[in-house]
Amino acid sequence: MPQSFMPNGSSTLTTNPFDDDKLREECGVFGIFGSPDATAHTALGLHALQHRGQEAAGITSLNGQEFTTRRVLGQVADNFTSQEVIDSLPGNSAIGHVRYSTTGETILRNCQPLFAEFSSGGFAVAHNGNLTNAAHLKKQLISRGSIFQSTSDTEVILHLIATSHFRGLMDRFVDALRQLEGAYSLVTLTREGLIGVRDPLGVRPLVLGKLDKAYIMCSETCALDIIGAEYVRDVEPGEVVIVTDEGIKSIKPFPETKPRPCIFEHVYFARPDSFMDSLSVYDVRKRIGAELARENTVDADLVIPVPDSGTPAAIGFAQESGIPFELGIIRNHYVGRTFIEPSDQIRHFGVKLKHNANKWFIEGKKIVLVDDSIVRGTTSLKIVNMMREAGAAEVHMRIASPPTAHSCFYGVDTPERSKLLAGRMDVDAMCEYIKADSLSFLSIDGLYRAVNHKDGRNNSCPAHCDACFTGDYPTFLTDQSEEEEKANQLNLIASTGS
Repeated sequence: MPQSFMPNGSSTLTTNPFDDDKLREECGVFGIFGSPDATAHTALGLHALQHRGQEAAGITSLNGQEFTTRRVLGQVADNFTSQEVIDSLPGNSAIGHVRYSTTGETILRNCQPLFAEFSSGGFAVAHNGNLTNAAHLKKQLISRGSIFQSTSDTEVILHLIATSHFRGLMDRFVDALRQLEGAYSLVTLTREGLIGVRDPLGVRPLVLGKLDKAYIMCSETCALDIIGAEYVRDVEPGEVVIVTDEGIKSIKPFPETKPRPCIFEHVYFARPDSFMDSLSVYDVRKRIGAELARENTVDADLVIPVPDSGTPAAIGFAQESGIPFELGIIRNHYVGRTFIEPSDQIRHFGVKLKHNANKWFIEGKKIVLVDDSIVRGTTSLKIVNMMREAGAAEVHMRIASPPTAHSCFYGVDTPERSKLLAGRMDVDAMCEYIKADSLSFLSIDGLYRAVNHKDGRNNSCPAHCDACFTGDYPTFLTDQSEEEEKANQLNLIASTGS
């Protein structure tokens, strides 16, 4: 059960008892150029992207030559809804960010957008993703005199721009981008305009939209929907899109390579009402459930989703299998973020603060539980136990993705491999651990079929980043390799000393 401690010593318990057993969303970005309501639109767009990061939010606006930034800990609705706040961020252009930290602590100086004043003018940046060579670059930059103000990997980009030998800001920016490894979708704001960038593999998403004469770039199409903007297209992998008063242009400064967008966006991260890679996320998740049913048949009375992320897949599973779908777990949406625990004696009630079994439908039934993934296994163990206590005759677990056996280094906060249940157990052992009657996962080929690759995964040239399932990392992992080398050297020294 995830716990923290208040300054006064009171113990607190997160109201979602399964927070420690979900892959954490990366971040969300939003940028708009050419709208008199730029800040209000940005706040609304970030609200639609809140699922991608709940720890912090920020907006930078540009009013002619002046940048204004507001960054806060907490959620968008708590900080960017008053007219006073919106009016304090004037301008017809703005960028925004919602954050879940994958690198750096959750403190205000790590919140984005980050801003720097270069000789060529101001530059604000918001980043979704994770740089796999940020620590390596940071060491080099510090040795050359750079002084860092945060522990975020995004700040490396600012220092690379500042120390570039190129003259123009755009050339310096591209020079910085060419030194990066890993995953990044960026929106940046300069006095000249709005710039959006997607890494050469397109690991993290970025879309282009339009509202009247204003252009928008953001992480998902749901952020366009909330302000009534039209979806134009995806920003292509390796593309830099530049929006100025003169219009919009595109450059591709990187060597051409085969894209590898993150396939887990379709499984869990993206909102169901978004379109990604020209596919409806909701429809893909239903097809994932149908594939899961075809691959893993089971004799059962009910299909029950683990809310909310397992619901579309459970619908697809039920439709394909012919087993009735029911909401056997009811989620309470009206609980705050934390609950003060007066004593250890009632801590076990934390599971029911947000989820409760619908006993009327469960008692005496053989049920299929459908969830999107298993990370540490604590969620599945608690859910299976909840179903048993509600009187289920049998509990069969079906997972709408392959086993998550490897850590992600591209902007998703996953535990180290030793803490991933699938990283240390086979399926039979996992089934025994969560105390289910049976456990099955979607195959990697089934997942690819659900995202319109009819022949499954092409092992020699996969179309997506699926490293969390396969261990096939599409980029160099410089920082990880250096950490492992350092650990090996320390172990060697320790063993020699002993």
